[in-house]
This record gives sequence, structure tokens and C-alpha cells, in this order.
Amino acid sequence: MLKPLRRHHLLSQALAYQTSGQTSPQAWSHSGSADLRRASPVLTTANMKLSDFDFDLPRDVIAQRPLVPRDAARLLHLPAEGGVLDRSVRDLPQLLRPGDVAVFNDTRVIPARLQGRRGGAAVEVTLHKREGGDCWRAFARPARKLRIGDRIDFGDDFFAAVVERGEGGEVVLQFDRSGPELMAMLERHGSLPLPPYIHRPSGADHFDAESYQTVYARNSGAVAAPTAGLHFTPELLAALDDRGVTRVTVTLHVGAGTFLPVKQEEVKDHRMHAEWGSLSAESAATISRARAGGGRVLAIGTTALRLLETAAQEDGSLSAFEGETDLFILPGYRFKLVDLLMTNFHLPKSTLFMLVCAFGGYDRMRAAYAHAIAQGYRFFSYGDSSLLERQA
Repeated sequence: MLKPLRRHHLLSQALAYQTSGQTSPQAWSHSGSADLRRASPVLTTANMKLSDFDFDLPRDVIAQRPLVPRDAARLLHLPAEGGVLDRSVRDLPQLLRPGDVAVFNDTRVIPARLQGRRGGAAVEVTLHKREGGDCWRAFARPARKLRIGDRIDFGDDFFAAVVERGEGGEVVLQFDRSGPELMAMLERHGSLPLPPYIHRPSGADHFDAESYQTVYARNSGAVAAPTAGLHFTPELLAALDDRGVTRVTVTLHVGAGTFLPVKQEEVKDHRMHAEWGSLSAESAATISRARAGGGRVLAIGTTALRLLETAAQEDGSLSAFEGETDLFILPGYRFKLVDLLMTNFHLPKSTLFMLVCAFGGYDRMRAAYAHAIAQGYRFFSYGDSSLLERQA
């Protein structure tokens, strides 16, 4: 049974920017927005405002292409004892200790953008959440004339029927096949839905098809990449092994809600999108053994962190998990499991910038971002990265 459609006006707006290749003018350019070096308020859940997470970001720091090789990117290191250190991603193994455990999200980005026709009319569809073997929630453009029962053809041998309609252009599509057969048709007919701040007038190209996947991607289902993982090469992974760092994987299928802007000035009123994830019993046991032996838990990316914190009990114990998470992490959140976070640089006023402020400390992160901008670090999905040691 399909769940009823909800209101996703903001998500459909974000997808409209994404599918059109346009850039949201409010995503990072704010008239009169905050200076990262200004005196900060004392934040509590009760007084936390969206404007507290705003800052000026020059457009020329937004990376349009990744560096080659992947691990050539810079790494901003924030040690627990304080300070900001300019490093390279290749330095990561030496910044970790033997016995630490690194947790990677092995989701694989699917070609979720489809061009189809309803009779003689063109329709663009962006899948954003799997609802079953043959059903996906999606955003259609234009959607106004779509009706339940309409058939959208994506090729001579590939089509879907509209089985539900929602607001803001959201529909549920039931495809003519499921499982591996459906994935194979998406590979043939679809394209990668790049983030709205990466400009590709003709959509993702063959370079993106490789660059916008991690080298360890395995489980298909994401519509956006876990971007911290894009920096890893086979050589860097081998260097972690040589250092004595244990590697485990989890799966969190990143949804289109990763582009969802926060509109409420009272950030506590923002509702996170739900994403499906899983943590195997084997991975949970490996992480628990590492912690029991004094090892630290490093989350490679905010998606891995959110899944781990969802699965963990209040005492930090961990067991297998499978299901959805809509965990919204704000300053004041008490982290149960994760000690270190490797993550790229995030949008102003985004839930991800709020998360890193919770993890690394609000003042500390604003100072770190000011340093990164001044030193020419590259931002967002194809940009540089950071290694944050959790502030006690």
C-alpha cells in the first residue's frame, strides 16, 4: 500500500531548479547576510533562527568540476584541542589512529532524470524516492495536466503510469518493470540529476557519470551523491588499511530533499525529508568492537553520520537497522556515537551547515568557514573537504 502524498512545495521548488539546470538565487547569495566573523548569539532550540546560519559565499568558490585525481582535494582539519589546519585529503590516514573505524555510505546514484512523452506532450520526470519494486515518487514538469492513469513513455519499450498525484508537481509512477530490469532501463534512458549549483546546460556529461559516484558505490537508489566519499581513490582506501583503520559500509539512499531549502525562520519548525537506510549486524558489530577497543568512529559524510546516530541507542550501543530516518541535527544535539566527521563545505542556511555547527561547535565552524573562504577552498559537491573532531 502506497503512503498518501504529502505537501512538498519546497522540495518541488528545489527540484525545479535542479531539473532546469538553473541556480536558486537564494541558495547562497543573501543581501545583507551575515559575516562569519561577527559576534555570535547564545543559541538554544528556543531562540535558534535561520539567519543564525547565514553567511556570505562568493560564487567563484563553488566547484564546477572535481579535481583529478579525486584525493588531490584540500582538507581543512579541526582538531579537538582547537585550531584550524590546512591539509590534503591524502593526509587523512595520518590524522587517524590505528584502531579507528571509518564508516562509508555505499549508496549508488541512479540516473533519476527521465525525458518522456504523454501522447504528444513532453514531460520531464525526476525520481526522488522508491516506494516499491516498480513504484517511485517523482516530480514531473509540467505536471498540471497529468491525470491518474496517464501513461508516460520514456522509450519504445519503457513506460510508467501515473497512479497518484500530489501537490507541487509530485506524482507516484508505476513502471512497467521492477528490480534490476527497471534499473537497467534507467541506465539506458535516464541521466544523473546533478545539484542545482553545478552548471551543465545540457545536463550531466560522461565525466559526471564517473565523477559523481564513489569508487565503492554498490547499492543503487540515491538521487544525490554522498559527496564526502567522492574524494576516495583505491590508493587512499588502501592507505587507511595500512594505517590500521577499519572500514565498514552502511547504506543511506540520499533523496532529492538534500536540495530542500529551509524556509522557516524558526528552524525547529523545519521538517526533514525521510531517507531509507540500512546498517548490517556485521557492520554494527565491527563498529562496536572498535569502540570497545578505544577506537574512534569516523563518519565519511553527513549521510553516514545521520544513519549511525539514528541507529545508535542513547548509551551508544549499536545493532542492525533498516528503515527511514528523518533525523534533524541542530546545535544542542547530543551525539551518541560519532567522534569524527569528514564532510565537504555546505550551503548557507542549510540543514547540513546546521549539522556541522552542532558537531563542531557554532563559533568554531563559522570561524572555520571564514578561513576556508579566505584561503580559497572549493565548496559543495565537487569541492574540498574537512575533517572535524567533535567538540566535547
